[in-house]
Amino acid sequence: MPSVSKAPKWDVHRLPRVEGRSVLVTGGNAGIGYFVAEQLAGTGATVVLGSRDAAKAEAAIASIGSRVPGAKVRYVPMDLADPASLEAAVDALGLDRLDAVVHNAGVALDHPPRRETRAGHELMFATNHLGHFALTHHLTPLLAAAPGSRIVTTGSFAAKSESLDPDDLQSTNDYRPKRAYARSKLAQMLFAVELDRRLRAAGSTTTSVLVHPGGALDALTPARPPLHVRSTGERLRHLPLGLVVQGKEAAAWPAVRAVLDPSVRGGQMWSPRQFGLRGTPRSEPLWNHLADPTTAARLWAASCDLTGIDLLPTPPTRLDGAAADG
Repeated sequence: MPSVSKAPKWDVHRLPRVEGRSVLVTGGNAGIGYFVAEQLAGTGATVVLGSRDAAKAEAAIASIGSRVPGAKVRYVPMDLADPASLEAAVDALGLDRLDAVVHNAGVALDHPPRRETRAGHELMFATNHLGHFALTHHLTPLLAAAPGSRIVTTGSFAAKSESLDPDDLQSTNDYRPKRAYARSKLAQMLFAVELDRRLRAAGSTTTSVLVHPGGALDALTPARPPLHVRSTGERLRHLPLGLVVQGKEAAAWPAVRAVLDPSVRGGQMWSPRQFGLRGTPRSEPLWNHLADPTTAARLWAASCDLTGIDLLPTPPTRLDGAAADG
C-alpha cells in the first residue's frame, strides 16, 4: 500500500521560499509589524512597508537589509488616520497584483483627552479600524489579480473581554483610552470575520484571516538598533515573564503563518499556542462575540457610512466558522 505523504510540520524558523510574491505590511517600520516584515523578507518575497514616518521606514529597511541578504523591501507613505493618503499609497505601490496585506498598524493612547482626526473621527477607531477598512477597498483590484490572495488582520487579546457598542463606536460617551483601544481592536476583528464571509459570498478567491499576537513585551524582544534597543539588565529583569508572554519577534509568528501557510483557511483565527499568550501559532475557535453576524453587519454598515465607501454588498446571513488546529 503506497504511503501517504504528509505536509511538513510548520516551523517558524524554516519558512518556505516565496520568491515573486508581494506583501504589504501596514506599520511595518516598528514593533510587531517590523518583525512580520523581517521574517517575510527572509522568504524572498517583496515586502512593502506602509508607514507615515519616512525616517523610521528607512531605518527599518536598513535593519532588515543587514539581517536578510538580498532583501527586497521598500516603503510607501501611508497614514491610516488620513483617508486621503490611502488611495495615493496604493497607487505608489506600483504593483499589478498583491499576494497579501497584513493589517498591522495601530495606535494606542494611554491618557485622555479624547483625540480626533481631521475627519472628526476618534483617533484609535479611525486608525485601527476605519483606515484598514478603507485601505481594503483601495487594494481590492490588486488582491483580486492574485489568485488565493490573503488579507491578514491583527487583532488583540485585549478585545477578548470587551464588547462593542454599535451606538457609540467612537467612544463619544464616557471615553476611557484603554477601553476605546480594546473596542477599536474588537472592531478590527469583527471586520476580519465579516470580510471573509462577504468574500466567500461574492465568490472571491481572496480570503480574510484573523490573527492576534498574544502578549508581547519590548523587554523580551531581540534588539534591532536603532529601532529597538534593550539593556542586559532590562532583559534579565523581565525573563520570568517569558513563562507567560513573549517578545515581539515571536508575536509576529501568527501573522507570518497566516500569510504563508497553504493550510490556513479564510475565517480562521490564529494565535500563540499557550493560552493565546505565547508560543508557536495555531488556529483556535473564534471567540463567541466574534461570531456574531448581527453586530458585525451593523459595524460594517456604520463603517461604510463613516468612510463613504461601499465595500462589498450584503451577503446571506449564514456565518461559517472554520478553525482546525495547526
